[in-house]
Amino acid sequence: MRRHTVQFVPGFLIVLLACLAAPHRAHTQDLPPDPSSAQSAPTPANDSSSEEATTLFPHSESSRFWISGQANIVFQAHPAFPAAYSGPNSLRPTAENATSSLLTLYTGVELTHTTEFLFDEESTGGRGLSEALGLAGFTDLDVVRNPQLGSIPYIARLMLHQVIPLSHETVSATRGPFGLLTKLPARRLEVRLGKMSLVDYFDVNSVGSDSHLQFLNWTADNNGAYDYAADTRGYTYAAMIEYDDRAWSVRFAEALMPKVANGIHLDADVARARSENIEFEHRGNFLPHRAGVVRALTYINHADMGSYREAIQAFLAGIDPVPDVTKHRQQGRIKYGFGVNFEQPVTNWLTVFGRWGWNEGANESFAYTEVDETIEAGAGFGGNLWKRKLDRAGVAFMSNGISSDHKQYLALGGEGFLLGDGALSYGRETIVESYYTAHLWRGVFASFNLQHINNPGYNRARGPVIVPGLRLHVDF
Repeated sequence: MRRHTVQFVPGFLIVLLACLAAPHRAHTQDLPPDPSSAQSAPTPANDSSSEEATTLFPHSESSRFWISGQANIVFQAHPAFPAAYSGPNSLRPTAENATSSLLTLYTGVELTHTTEFLFDEESTGGRGLSEALGLAGFTDLDVVRNPQLGSIPYIARLMLHQVIPLSHETVSATRGPFGLLTKLPARRLEVRLGKMSLVDYFDVNSVGSDSHLQFLNWTADNNGAYDYAADTRGYTYAAMIEYDDRAWSVRFAEALMPKVANGIHLDADVARARSENIEFEHRGNFLPHRAGVVRALTYINHADMGSYREAIQAFLAGIDPVPDVTKHRQQGRIKYGFGVNFEQPVTNWLTVFGRWGWNEGANESFAYTEVDETIEAGAGFGGNLWKRKLDRAGVAFMSNGISSDHKQYLALGGEGFLLGDGALSYGRETIVESYYTAHLWRGVFASFNLQHINNPGYNRARGPVIVPGLRLHVDF
């Protein structure tokens, strides 16, 4: 949601190109690797191996150092759509368009054969449709929800990663911006400390998590009911430990929560505000000769959260002129939830996937989006079917809902950090998204994206709306 990016982009690219000009031996990669573990997911059907270069510059397989970058530019628009009324946080019913940009510089150093340090810097620019308001499943995951932050570069990841071997047997790992090690013990502990995005490691899905080459919608790439700890840019400071075995993994993270809903500042007092996250992952041949993955997630957030019910009661009693959840916050309130995530290759060009999520919905949506219950089903298609191995396509259906307290709060005119039409005729927000990503040359990819949204913001009095989009992605 940032507008002033032009001054930063040339300098960013000059620095990036100068650094990349340093000598490296050839190595290419397609999608950024699943950073959770080398065994955490099957090779997706739409990620066929190819010797064709997929980065503009080669990268070393043996250097202790890593430097690379990405640029992602998304253009979206929607025509005018029917709306009986609109509020301060509505998706605008008049035709509009918006462009967002995300630039990332990835760096890392391999300190020992079991220790590495990662540092990433980002800059975001442009804006989202209607300033990213009016939709629980917003249409562009690259958009940051605070238009006041500007395009000044910021630290995205600053992390120490330690591997503790528990076996002599090793497995291959893909070297890339999320990990430099090329061999890992088959049984191991992994410890990560520092600044990170929790969804780099939790709720990962090989065909439904990458907003740069796959889906764009917030509730397609992540579990909408997973209110994961993060500032408004999507990052937090955390300590994470993960155990990996041949067929299963379990990971746990303790992370900082924002001081206020959708806030940029994190609360460092873990005695009063924090987030516990745990995920179990099982890998196996659920279909003959086709390795799939099932992940089960739970989380508990502690923060200075508002209660929808208290806000409603204060309004009905005449204490507040409008329901305002921010006036009824209390330190130490808890939001908890659960999620399930699966992926299953069916052929060498088709992988199906899905998610289900639920959270308690009594306390305010705080860190990700205004979803209390969600279900998703979709499929990813590999371009090897039509003899374009690095192309990919996908389609996904999402249905999002909210709790009864959350419904009544919005119906009475309350506002969340994303939603607020001034009234509400409730209906589940249902979204169908499809995309096609074409590999143009080396690290250059272009995509067409189409989203159809019924009941935007859970409101049957508004929509439906169609959102076509174009995306340009470059891997350096």
